[in-house]
Amino acid sequence: MSDFDAVAVGRRVLTEEAQALRGLSDSLGEPFRAAVMLIGEASGRIVLTGVGKSGHVGRKIAATLASTGTPALFVHAGEASHGDLGMLGAGDVVLALSKTGETRELADLIAYAKRFGIPLIAMTAAATSALGRAADVLLLLPDVPEAADVLNAPTTSTTLQMALGDALAVALIEHRGFTPQEFGLLHPGGKLGAMLRTVGDLMHGHAELPLIEPATPMADAILTMTQKRFGIVGVCDAAGTLVGVITDGDLRRHIDGLLANTAGAVMTLRPKVVPPDMLAAEALRSMTERAPPTTVLFVVDKQKPVGIVHIHDLLRAGVI
Repeated sequence: MSDFDAVAVGRRVLTEEAQALRGLSDSLGEPFRAAVMLIGEASGRIVLTGVGKSGHVGRKIAATLASTGTPALFVHAGEASHGDLGMLGAGDVVLALSKTGETRELADLIAYAKRFGIPLIAMTAAATSALGRAADVLLLLPDVPEAADVLNAPTTSTTLQMALGDALAVALIEHRGFTPQEFGLLHPGGKLGAMLRTVGDLMHGHAELPLIEPATPMADAILTMTQKRFGIVGVCDAAGTLVGVITDGDLRRHIDGLLANTAGAVMTLRPKVVPPDMLAAEALRSMTERAPPTTVLFVVDKQKPVGIVHIHDLLRAGVI
């Protein structure tokens, strides 16, 4: 054991798997495009299947697809023969994973798909296998040795399957124009959910807006600023358009003769605003990266204020 170099083994495995991934990338072609189009145009769900390590990868691919706008589920090939074939229906597409393509448990599922005209995509390293021959679209994996070649344990092959599944998911995201807002609807919990919430989800509504007119005396403007407690007031014209804002900084800059002025004379024109559909993370970046930084922004739709968001609202929601 004293001569064993774990780091060298780890580097060898990563190098071999990286080379295999490069080979997969170089070989990608028309079948991949066909698979993306077939999945993208499916009216039903994408049914992932496999057994063993390929089954575990299939579960992960199904989860990735489902979370990025492509309805998907995993059906274990062994359970399919005992009733789970009922999960397949018209409009579905089957994506079957098997390195050898000769996995016995896949036979019934393949036969069912062919009988009822359900398109079959195969992800295998054996084009002439039973799975490869039955496939409508063949995603052929490079037939490379496993990293644990002495035992032939699934290592490199499952890395290739996982990466190819990610490539399909990302291609479908871009093909469909799947947006961060749509992604956020599927990830409402945790840090990711917070990052994908919109300004409209977190803003204070119209009833809490500190708004005045350009002709408002500054004494009244300061009173509104104090009552609403945002440290800012918005100045709107007769049409309700936000034309300026007054902040604590504006008060200091106009301290001489401040109360003799109107809001229109003191306000800062063309203030920084955000739309209600902007991601909360983008709004936070807008606050902190602008010069000078700000802690509060008006939320505007069609030039009219509909809300206001404070940096504390974003931080409390977990947007960091």
